[in-house]
Amino acid sequence: MRVGFAGTPEFAARALTALHDGGYTIPLVLTRPDRPSGRGMALTPSAVKRYAAAQGLPVLQPATLRSADTQASLRAVDLDVLVVAAYGLILPQPVLDWPRRGCVNIHASLLPRWRGAAPIARAIEAGDATSGITIMQMDAGLDTGPILSVERVSIDAGDTAGALHDRLADVGARLIVQTLRSMERGAVPSTPQPANGITYAAKIERGERPVDWSAPAVAIDRKVRALS
Repeated sequence: MRVGFAGTPEFAARALTALHDGGYTIPLVLTRPDRPSGRGMALTPSAVKRYAAAQGLPVLQPATLRSADTQASLRAVDLDVLVVAAYGLILPQPVLDWPRRGCVNIHASLLPRWRGAAPIARAIEAGDATSGITIMQMDAGLDTGPILSVERVSIDAGDTAGALHDRLADVGARLIVQTLRSMERGAVPSTPQPANGITYAAKIERGERPVDWSAPAVAIDRKVRALS
């Protein structure tokens, strides 16, 4: 199976590592352009780019996927499936239609709860007892596609977003390989997401960082852990 990959941070790099270690042919890796970082604001590659470069995998870093030239470049690459994990760019319909078996997303929540950009932090902030990984067939909506596989992960009382991130990243890396193995053996049953229980995990904004010391202690504790 020819598996393309689109992702940017460490969460995604772990999934790419699992796919590469699993023996999949990876003709193309998409990741966000290098960004200024550190005191010197030097351009720094993403975790996905660093891993892909070390393994000699072809990397593209388009600023957008909406240009006709970019889409033509992608269509020139023969893919069975594109795995997407925390990529950071919206995939327009021509990109969703590019691989023979479509695009599959690794999402760090139990969909339809916490669709969107910051599911790990929002789950801790809300006091959820459980999170998880959902492998989803992508469509044009925001994390709205049918579910291919799911695994639940408990949120412990003292978990920070960082600690939960690491556990979910490992589960996501394992579960995407299992899902692709099932795809290779035949069709993978998909389940539409429930119409009830939908919540959205908005991006963390800078203005959320100050602590409101008049809030209940439990809310302060959750907020500090969610942003840590």
